[in-house]
Amino acid sequence: MSQPNLAQYADTHPGVRRLVADVHVSLVGRSNLTEQIYRQLKETIERGGLRPGDTLPSSRELGRRLDVSRNTVVNAYLRLAADGLVKGRAGSGYQVLSRPRRLRAVRPGTGGALQPQPVWERVYSPPNLAADKPEFDFRPGIPDVSGFPFATWRALLNDEFRASAVGRGVYGEPLGRPELREAIARHVMVSRQVVTEPEEVVVTNGAQQALDLILRVLAAPGDTVVVEDPGYRPVRHLLHSHGLRAHPVPVDEEGLVVDLLPTDAKLVYVTPTHQFPLGMTMSLERRHQLLEWASRTGAAIIEDDYDSEFRFAGRPLEPLQAIDEERRVIYVGSFSKAMLPTLRLGFVVAPPQLLDAFRKAKFLSDWQTSENIQGALAAFIDRGCLAQHLRRMRRRYADRHRRIEAHLRGDLGHWLEPIPAQGGIHVAARLRNVVVPDERVARAAARAGIGLQPSSYYSARPLRPGHLVLGYGGIPEDRIRTGMSRLRDVLRRCC
Repeated sequence: MSQPNLAQYADTHPGVRRLVADVHVSLVGRSNLTEQIYRQLKETIERGGLRPGDTLPSSRELGRRLDVSRNTVVNAYLRLAADGLVKGRAGSGYQVLSRPRRLRAVRPGTGGALQPQPVWERVYSPPNLAADKPEFDFRPGIPDVSGFPFATWRALLNDEFRASAVGRGVYGEPLGRPELREAIARHVMVSRQVVTEPEEVVVTNGAQQALDLILRVLAAPGDTVVVEDPGYRPVRHLLHSHGLRAHPVPVDEEGLVVDLLPTDAKLVYVTPTHQFPLGMTMSLERRHQLLEWASRTGAAIIEDDYDSEFRFAGRPLEPLQAIDEERRVIYVGSFSKAMLPTLRLGFVVAPPQLLDAFRKAKFLSDWQTSENIQGALAAFIDRGCLAQHLRRMRRRYADRHRRIEAHLRGDLGHWLEPIPAQGGIHVAARLRNVVVPDERVARAAARAGIGLQPSSYYSARPLRPGHLVLGYGGIPEDRIRTGMSRLRDVLRRCC
């Protein structure tokens, strides 16, 4: 039988002893031992290392560990009790009491001796999506997890943990478990017509790590990397952190404007299936133009197919990777939108000549993605659970898309013009009033309890007219009507 986590259990069950397995105390010499123990424990308590309710080691145990007499430890505990930091209980030892946390003091004006590289001042701070949940959650990029088959996933994960306990307890292959790489290869071949072999699949911790590995393998500091404008914001900052130059190129109704690409670019990052954040699909002609440009310049193309599973209108176009005859396209996918963001599972389909470098880069980054989660996902795909879940969610998202678009073309049509989209979990709408900044509308919406994003949030240049980007993964169907009605009131005041 598995042992309970007493510390976690005590957090939710008042009155249960929360044991402290180890307390670090350093002793110098053989004098003032009681004073040394007292001051170090006092410092740990005041900094929050020992929490209210934690039980200190017994005086006998700590004395044995420190090679001092039991009375030396008892005297230190008595001084802590006299300060109101701990309380002795018969049969329970000494427990820590509630105490204001004291932070380590730093010298004024310095913030500490060590400082980060200046580039990190330019990188934006990620939002806390869990803490800032609005009343009407139209924030893009948030999937609906209420329909996920948690019971099935839990059973598959339990099977993996049992298998680990009886024989699989070593570090795994950096490129990923063979059964998952095979399952992913079949999945993208069937669902997206991606041309690949299992050996060309690299399992990553989400699409963000996939992009990081690609930059490590293919780019050097000072290289130019093209990004869509507007585009996925973390990519620009990831480029800055690698010492790369991000070159924003605008998009139009056919996708990335290839005629504006610089000739010195080493990489191009695109979202051709469902441009993020505006939502258009890159035309077939524009796709061929991009591949021809890459062939002329020797550049590589990163194709991020982040939510292609949720296409519900129009004829699907083959991914760039499938029509690329020179193997210049590196295909990136993720299960964060398709399943759960908390899983942090993604993958790269890379040309064979890059795989050795990817294996080394992945090993140096984190060695491996969780073996147990990889095994559970392989079974989830092989048993048809993923395909079934995607079909169900595709219908749900299509219904939400229709509802929101009906409002955008109806009672909000005076202010907004929706951009046609054939899938995904968000929709963008252009502001008809070109004078009103989209940031101003987004701020007013936030004050009204509506979470959405202005397109300028994703852009390197001012956009006129601006756009509003509305996700529909985080808002239930029965909240859409009221939320859009409140947005109409916001637009009436702002525009």
